Amino acid sequence: MGLLDNLKARIGPARDKVSGLAQQHEDRIQHGLDKAAQTVDKRTKGKYSDRIQSRTGKAKEAVDRFAHKHDSGQGSEGGTTPPAGPPPAS
Repeated sequence: MGLLDNLKARIGPARDKVSGLAQQHEDRIQHGLDKAAQTVDKRTKGKYSDRIQSRTGKAKEAVDRFAHKHDSGQGSEGGTTPPAGPPPAS
């Protein structure tokens, strides 16, 4: 067994546990991302709104993929999901 295989075997159970927690609290995580984005946007006075919205959307997609990795039958090594659309404007 190679070093990477050994590392994957040890990280697997922790990744599954975190995935379950992300799935259980997905709405809270999404809300927290929105709230953080609004706070940063307000503090920067809208100067970086487009970047903030873009990165928030990517973070939400990542949380969604992580939380639902077992639903599609594909692991994190599976295909990519298409973006759901632009994040809501604040």
